[in-house]
Amino acid sequence: MHGVSALMKQDNLALEITKLSFKFGSNAALTNVSFSVTTGQFKVLLGPNGAGKTTLFSLITRLYDTPQGQIVVRGANMRESPRQALAQMGVVFQQPTLDLDLSVSQNLLYHAALHGMEKRHAIDRIETELTRLGMLDRQKEKVRQLNGGHRRRVEIARALLHQPKVLLLDEPTVGLDVSTRRDIVDHVHRLAREDNIAVLWATHLIDEIFADDSVIILHQGQVCADGSLSEVNASSGAENIAAAFDQHTRKAMA
Repeated sequence: MHGVSALMKQDNLALEITKLSFKFGSNAALTNVSFSVTTGQFKVLLGPNGAGKTTLFSLITRLYDTPQGQIVVRGANMRESPRQALAQMGVVFQQPTLDLDLSVSQNLLYHAALHGMEKRHAIDRIETELTRLGMLDRQKEKVRQLNGGHRRRVEIARALLHQPKVLLLDEPTVGLDVSTRRDIVDHVHRLAREDNIAVLWATHLIDEIFADDSVIILHQGQVCADGSLSEVNASSGAENIAAAFDQHTRKAMA
């Protein structure tokens, strides 16, 4: 029975990171980072600014080469089959990447074309994702006219057009007001639950973690804790994630 359970877990693995290390010159940005995200799981990568979250995302998305360690996306090794691995991912980067002088729909159609999507299908997918985000009535507006929250919604819609199995979001709510942050956090949690997408959500904001989420605490380029919210709390003897985060990061600095 244990063997069957292990096989089922293996089949559900969407993203596997194994012993990933990276340096900027002589400075270690990541050291032996290992974790996995399963299908339908919302996993929070929690760490302070400078913890290595963005470097990790740059490696997973192949903006940086991976000299040490392994990245596998639904069975596709990033080093051996990068096109297959990248095709299964949707990404929302920390820095905005929309063309401000194009309309919402023009931005999304351009992205769809890069994925080789047929135009009619792309238009249908754009309508679906913008509707779910409450943005369909803004599709003809130039991105420059949108506020920060609406731009983030467009980037999330863009990341989902090709119906990826893994969604990566790097500090997607930075600079947004509390209400907009909550709407976006709720929406992406629904995506994981209803669309069965594996989500890796990087943040330094503890209030974006839900009770049934899994959490990785990353500090100074190393994984300090990895598990369910209750497991991470218990591993430090803390009653809540704020105290657990404090315990783990202070322990790492000692």
